[in-house]
Amino acid sequence: MNKYCKSLIALAAMLAVQGNTAPEVDAENPTCPAKPNWTSNKEMVLTPVEKNGTKVLLAEGVVDTGLPERLKKTLADNPDITEIWLRSPGGHARAGNEAGRIIRELGGLLITRIPAGWTCFSACNFVFMGGRARIIESDGDFMVHMFTMTGDRNAINYSIEMGTDSTVELIGEVEQESALLATEDNDFLIRMGVSRKLLTDIMYKQKAVKTEGEDQSTRRCLTKEEALKYNVANVE
Repeated sequence: MNKYCKSLIALAAMLAVQGNTAPEVDAENPTCPAKPNWTSNKEMVLTPVEKNGTKVLLAEGVVDTGLPERLKKTLADNPDITEIWLRSPGGHARAGNEAGRIIRELGGLLITRIPAGWTCFSACNFVFMGGRARIIESDGDFMVHMFTMTGDRNAINYSIEMGTDSTVELIGEVEQESALLATEDNDFLIRMGVSRKLLTDIMYKQKAVKTEGEDQSTRRCLTKEEALKYNVANVE
């Protein structure tokens, strides 16, 4: 091979590396991107579009309490939808479970997909798992955390101001609701054909809030191998 050919190969390799720069990693959550692509929509926006001759539903934004009814209507009005593409920062846990059940019950052989560069976090995980065929593209992120029943810091602070009895009551309510949600999540995974070990091995091992020490992570993005191992993704 002459010097000219070697130079061309070296240049092509350099350009290929530059053109495939990995996204910046979150220093506190090193399995996840620093800037997840999950949109700023305050509620999930459902948009039917044509992609290469296929009817696709783009589902983008926060999983809100009204999502299940909107999703049911959109799928009924567009029976030719074959895929749902998801990007979301999560939202209402039970609405995510219900949306996932609607996809499974009404959607036939609907495919759910997390496209490259998109992130599906928290309650979005359960919407995604509603698909019979589930695809996580390379550089698509299935991001999980420890589910908690309250992110309402004001409610916690108020209960502390009211005194010990009020705080104990709130903690009791959170513990009861968390136990109920854990049971619902477990049942949901069984129905969707996802391994329950996803909860015990991954989700419930994540910290709900940052703690002192070296490990500040509260989020976890599944590797391709983990997604297939737990049957989160069932199509390579």
